[in-house]
Amino acid sequence: MKSLFAAVTVAASLAAPLAVSVAAHAQAVDTYPSRPVRVVVPFPAGGATDVIARLMAQKVQEAAGQPFIIDNRGGAAGNIGSDNVAKSPGDGYSILQTVNALALSPALYQKLPFDPTRDLIAVTQLTVSPLVIVANAKTGISTLKDLIDRTKAKPGALNFGSGGVGNPQHLTMEMLKARAGLDIVHVPFKGDAPLFQSLLAGDIELACTPLSTALPHIQAGTLKALAVTSAKRVAAFADVPAVSETFPGFVSTSWQGWFVPPSTPKEIVTKLNGYARAALQTPELQETLKKFGSEPLGSTPQEFGPSFKAEVERFKKVVSDLKLPPQD
Repeated sequence: MKSLFAAVTVAASLAAPLAVSVAAHAQAVDTYPSRPVRVVVPFPAGGATDVIARLMAQKVQEAAGQPFIIDNRGGAAGNIGSDNVAKSPGDGYSILQTVNALALSPALYQKLPFDPTRDLIAVTQLTVSPLVIVANAKTGISTLKDLIDRTKAKPGALNFGSGGVGNPQHLTMEMLKARAGLDIVHVPFKGDAPLFQSLLAGDIELACTPLSTALPHIQAGTLKALAVTSAKRVAAFADVPAVSETFPGFVSTSWQGWFVPPSTPKEIVTKLNGYARAALQTPELQETLKKFGSEPLGSTPQEFGPSFKAEVERFKKVVSDLKLPPQD
């Protein structure tokens, strides 16, 4: 009898902490969010990702009842900020809002401090948008044909900038260079903001950027849009041709999405997904995003997760085919 009593006592003592843990977990999920949520943007302030993140944060915090605070952590083509979130507690209070550079990094970098497909959970794809190839208006380059002719006449004389080695803008220009046989020198910057400072100052001649970032400068006449990289022309930008009209099949788009650490409870992932999708359905945000040339999506984790992993594999093949050198 004593041994039976002892066994029951031990079992009860082991079960008690588990019950407390389960109760605490349930309470944390039920009351989430109970404090401000950090949204890490892995690029400097002022770029396309930062702008859309701030628009999203404003709408989401209205529904969640807590501030969603933007934390800009730029560097290494977004890998520094992404690594920060990957190593954060999985409690829902650290979100990564990034672009498809995250899917490209495993193919381009020799060693990453995190594995994007293992150390992050895809919450939702927020937007998809075309990229646009632009030239400083003072160059006199007005069309894609102008760019090709100028480059063929003077190989290596033109420079193009990107927001960092290995981001989608860089890769898109490398794809164009390979397809058209162009010699244009790449100049990487630490984000879109410093890139545009140099582009507008005339320190570099060309760039491939998100349409949302370039649009105000195109409208002001300081940049000339040469071509968009979507499969077709953009409806709100119908006078600008697609690259595919010159090089059939050429397509390269950019997306933005939310990710969280892998230990984040499914219930919180579901809540975050719901907040984001509801925000993207508001007429105000839809209208603003479309003005920026971005299409609001709002996919489920079950949709976004597999498509993200497929894109990681696709980029590995693209980088291999282009024979791009691995980055440190």
